[in-house]
Amino acid sequence: MNQIFHIKNMVCPRCITAVKQLMEELEIPFQNVELGKIELKEGLGDEGKSRLNQALEAVGFSLIDDRKSRLIEQMKNLIVQKIHHSQDVLDVKWADLIADQLNYDYKYLGMLFSSVESITLEQYIIRQKIERIKELLIYDELTLSQIAFQLGYSSAAHLSSQFKKVTGMTPSQFKSTVDRKRNTLDNI
Repeated sequence: MNQIFHIKNMVCPRCITAVKQLMEELEIPFQNVELGKIELKEGLGDEGKSRLNQALEAVGFSLIDDRKSRLIEQMKNLIVQKIHHSQDVLDVKWADLIADQLNYDYKYLGMLFSSVESITLEQYIIRQKIERIKELLIYDELTLSQIAFQLGYSSAAHLSSQFKKVTGMTPSQFKSTVDRKRNTLDNI
């Protein structure tokens, strides 16, 4: 019988690779590993689950046991996947996407997210987009207008305004500063 575990802080393809490697080291047979989730080929007892959780925590992850935490992690993973790991232009109605993917009312999901994370879901999305903008500015391959288009902003001016509101500097100031600090995705 397959068993599914939800994992906190899995935010990138390298996280998937790290968890797969960990599962192999622990000799736990798994069916699939994706952002925020491991599907095992067979059930794990309490001792195996504890061993798995300790190993995950040693590398910065942890098992999620309750339904609300799993929903929040699923929302985060969906947002990170769309903003950071998709090549598509980000022309998304977040409320529809999140509600459809998780099969819950968006209002409920938004309130749940805010009550646990101390920021709104919209603020979280904006922070993720700002980190993606920083990354693209550092790469210096796209113009600000191209970045705005890629991330679904109505204009470069709108992107600049939001960027300044969140970071305290304009994109060009950020680009010219020597200390271009970016945040890790799991700390946003």
